Amino acid sequence: MKEKKPCQLCDNLATMYCEPDQANLCWDCDSRVHGGNFLAAKHQRNLLCRSCQSPTLWSALGPRLAPMASVCEKCVGCGAWDDRSDSTRSSHGEGE
Repeated sequence: MKEKKPCQLCDNLATMYCEPDQANLCWDCDSRVHGGNFLAAKHQRNLLCRSCQSPTLWSALGPRLAPMASVCEKCVGCGAWDDRSDSTRSSHGEGE
């Protein structure tokens, strides 16, 4: 499995990708950066897949987004995400 992406401000696990800033951010840093002013709050961000950390189709904008999880279409299709156990397996079947 490939290594998880760190937040570019604090090194925690990244959960969001901000295209205008070209940055992977954790929930806390995303709130600090995009809650800072009304222009930053207009940045559209994509949630990262909780299994492989690719950007998902889920996107939003605003100063503070509520933490949530999403899975990309590729992980859903290959079964890398197990909804019943609320956990992740190896990314896209690697190592199985």
